[in-house]
Amino acid sequence: MTIFNHAMVIILVMGLVTFATRLLPVLIFGRGKKVPDYIMYLGKVVPYTAMGLLIVYCLKDVSIFGESHAMPEIIALAIVSGTYLWKRNTILSVVVGTIAYMIMVQLIF
Repeated sequence: MTIFNHAMVIILVMGLVTFATRLLPVLIFGRGKKVPDYIMYLGKVVPYTAMGLLIVYCLKDVSIFGESHAMPEIIALAIVSGTYLWKRNTILSVVVGTIAYMIMVQLIF
C-alpha cells in the first residue's frame, strides 16, 4: 500500500467515525424525544473532566527538582488560566499558553 493510499484510508475511516458520532445520538434518542437528564448532566460535566485529565497528564512528569524547577510549566499554566479568565476563550488561551511555553523551553530555560 502506498503512502497516498494509506493516507486516503485513514481520512476515510476518520470521516466515517466522525459521521457516526454525529448520527448515533439521533438514532438513539430520535429527533423529537427528550434527552435524558443524565445525558444532559454528562454533557455539562465531561468537558471539564477532560480538561482536568489533560492538565494532570501534562504535568505528571514535571519535576520541581529539575534544571528549570518547573518554571516554564507553572508560568504557562498561569498564562492559560489568566487568558481564559480574561477572554473566556478556550482555544485562544491554549494557543497563547502553548506559544509561551514553547518560547520559554526553546529560548529561556
